[in-house]
Amino acid sequence: MAKLKDLAKMEDRLVAGHGMCLGCGIPLIFKVVLRATEDPLVIANATGCLEVCTTIFPRTAWNVTWVHSAFENAASTIAGVEAMYKALKRRGKIPKDKTIKFLGTGGDGGTYDIGLQALSGTMERGHDVVYLCYDNNAYANTGGQRSSATPLGASATTSPAGTQSPGKLQWRKDLTKILTAHNIPYVAQASPTRWQDLYNKAKKAFEVEGPAFLNVLCLCPTEWKYEESKGVELAKIAVDTCVWPLYEVENGKYKLNYKPKEKKSILEWIKPQGRFRHLFREEYAWVLEEFQKKVDEEWEELQRLSSL
Repeated sequence: MAKLKDLAKMEDRLVAGHGMCLGCGIPLIFKVVLRATEDPLVIANATGCLEVCTTIFPRTAWNVTWVHSAFENAASTIAGVEAMYKALKRRGKIPKDKTIKFLGTGGDGGTYDIGLQALSGTMERGHDVVYLCYDNNAYANTGGQRSSATPLGASATTSPAGTQSPGKLQWRKDLTKILTAHNIPYVAQASPTRWQDLYNKAKKAFEVEGPAFLNVLCLCPTEWKYEESKGVELAKIAVDTCVWPLYEVENGKYKLNYKPKEKKSILEWIKPQGRFRHLFREEYAWVLEEFQKKVDEEWEELQRLSSL
């Protein structure tokens, strides 16, 4: 089991100088994940919060080989780099005992939506890469538009709440299960608030042969609209309400990594967030009921899958 003091001694691969918002979950995620392998690392980073905030010209906060890709093709970019690496090994231009790891990453806009086709192709072809989605439930970098990861009832700039609408009308896409359906060796869902679980999953993802996918909840004060200091607590509540359950799928086998002793009401997660404040009007009570019902159904199904 990794010890925090040992990880703290490791060299930072995402260093000081980035411009992430106060209370943002991205640095918490990547400080842990980038320590899960000590091998040389190549990262393809889709346009988004992480890319923009870490490469403010003329500076960079990256201490690894890093490539900026468009919204739609981070997975294709890292797949191409991995294929080139294998080809150069076959030709003897890279020593056979040389190991390099490959990581593609993007937010939910560049992963759930715009980049889904490239991601699906990379997984289906079996490239030996890890792809990490930092899911902050919105297009946070481009104006706060709703994505297919945005929760039911959330107000966003393209699904605004008002007298005629309760916010986003659709249930969020379950991307973790979509990637599981690709029959790849490793898929996991994690949270930065349980760093040991996140580290273990990232380590497995880097070590497995073949493609791996990590979906990590990413707290976002700008779009969730909460006090910056409350983000970590909100991410913990997301896990305890089962809005964001922690589990992994290894070679098709589901495993729950955390089961709350007492599952909390979704209201404990929703109330502190300004994007949901309109749902407490009487006419939108049905949205809260539907939200709780869907979370309960998905939790029951996940428990069933994990018991098989």
